[in-house]
Amino acid sequence: MPRPQSTSLSRRQFLETSAAVATATIAAPAVATAYRTEKQVILGTGDYKYEVMHDWPQLPDRYTWQTTHNVAVDRAGHLYVIHEGHADLKDHPSIFVFDAAGKFIQAFGNQFQGGGHGIEVREEGGEEFLYVCAYQQVKSFAKLTLKGETVWQKYAPMESGVYAEGEASNPQKIWGRDRFMPTNFAFLNDGGFLLADGYGSFYIHRYDKDANYVSSFGGPGDGQGKFATPHGIWIDRRPGQEERVVVCDRAHNTLQYLTLDGQYLETLTGYGLPANVDTWNDLLLVPELHARITLLNGKNEVVARLGDDVERVTKTEKGVRNDRSKWIDGKFVHPHDACFTPEGDIFVAEWVATGRVSKLKRLG
Repeated sequence: MPRPQSTSLSRRQFLETSAAVATATIAAPAVATAYRTEKQVILGTGDYKYEVMHDWPQLPDRYTWQTTHNVAVDRAGHLYVIHEGHADLKDHPSIFVFDAAGKFIQAFGNQFQGGGHGIEVREEGGEEFLYVCAYQQVKSFAKLTLKGETVWQKYAPMESGVYAEGEASNPQKIWGRDRFMPTNFAFLNDGGFLLADGYGSFYIHRYDKDANYVSSFGGPGDGQGKFATPHGIWIDRRPGQEERVVVCDRAHNTLQYLTLDGQYLETLTGYGLPANVDTWNDLLLVPELHARITLLNGKNEVVARLGDDVERVTKTEKGVRNDRSKWIDGKFVHPHDACFTPEGDIFVAEWVATGRVSKLKRLG
């Protein structure tokens, strides 16, 4: 397989250049509102109504939020938050853990500092584990215990034939289609998993239950099984349909559905930089970097768009991401990940320099 040419593109440049593309696809009408009671800010209506609590978990003074990236919840209701972090702060952890009331429990993951990205909780044989991936100069993915102990840590799958020499043995902060920049996981019923190389090669890599490389699909292209920043990935197991892979094809502002072996099925349009996916009952949850959270029903019809501030954040007001004084209660800035709790509440992590994690308590 010929090696793709290397390119270099910062995340800030990417968002700026993709804004024009997204404009045409984010015009779908919002179907949720925000309003304030005496003590609450409520998003949505009817069955899709949530109380929003911004900056819900609190860190001890010895730690700081540093660009929050992804969130995950275990069966005890503990919240795991990974942030990218600053590469020069090697003694600062990248993963924080909070109990169901938002109280800080512990922190770990120094090895991902400067590149922390995806995090998921998976149950295996009655025990839960964390799966973590990191980009930038870290360029690795790992399986951890819930206490932060490393079970294994791996690097670029050179067997795939798409990476530059030394990409696994000598990771460096170099971007391009022949580089490894993993972003998120999806878990298979056989114990294996899919790993999205969302910022690097744009391939989806399949691994077996022992984390051995099996195969790849996707790669860069204009859609229908090819991607431009396949940032998020999930196995859609909602009732009444066959299991399918759903990929957030972020730079195309779409969701692509594929079979479990990577064969293209269909494309959903109308998103503004969709970043990841989660499911609960018949709902599918899509955080969009362009300032909103979208909920779809079992027919993939949009039933709610929560915290929508698309027009202001992407068009009419500059510098919202880096200026907290411009943030509005009940509005989102840059949702980078979101996940359901077992009760149907939602946690949202936003890609903002000071970090922000919000809790949406289900009222509907």
